[in-house]
Amino acid sequence: MFRQALAWGLARGLITRDASVGMKNPKRRRHECRDVLPFESWDEVEAVAAELHPRFQVIPILMVGAGLRPEELFGLHRADVDRLARLLRIERRFTGGLLKPGGKTAGSVRQIPLRQRVLDALDAAPKRIDTQILVRAARGGYIDIERFRHRAWAPALRAAGLEHRRIYDFRHTFATWAIEDGVPLWQLATIMGTSVVQIEDTYARWLKRTGEQLRAAFDAYDARALGG
Repeated sequence: MFRQALAWGLARGLITRDASVGMKNPKRRRHECRDVLPFESWDEVEAVAAELHPRFQVIPILMVGAGLRPEELFGLHRADVDRLARLLRIERRFTGGLLKPGGKTAGSVRQIPLRQRVLDALDAAPKRIDTQILVRAARGGYIDIERFRHRAWAPALRAAGLEHRRIYDFRHTFATWAIEDGVPLWQLATIMGTSVVQIEDTYARWLKRTGEQLRAAFDAYDARALGG
């Protein structure tokens, strides 16, 4: 939070230098990381979407379907969606009240393949041609994540009768579903704009479950081979 305050002051000319530049955050140990609470199914995701204002209903579908960070979603422009190629370009982010080029990490600027469910949700979203922003606030500007969290997100979860989750758990949902479906970790890391090491650290519990499934598949194959 202190580093964000310094960056905010520098961007607005209130200070001449950000003294935090070059300082690295200490890596949290695994037991210090927040718990991951993915959604169990698309039905749960859509139940939350149904409780949101129509202009926000695409948010859960897009985040779970593409594995976006919240600041990446809120920085999207309409031109970033290539419907013909079924790709989403991540080129900027909206964070701390500022639109910033590039991504959180070196691999964050990327292209994400779009599933049909996401394309359908984008097509169903209310259209507004007086702004370039893909998912916008009431007056057409960028969405403030704190206001969205308290005024829309938390009430929608309660109305849907679901356990509280962070907005970031949409991204966790994308990752855990992909791991359980057998998507290679290097490919998942590329799509999410992160590293294989980070995925292994964050989703160890799901990777262990996948390993058990793989061993079961090997045993089933061997049993068929011996029986045949």
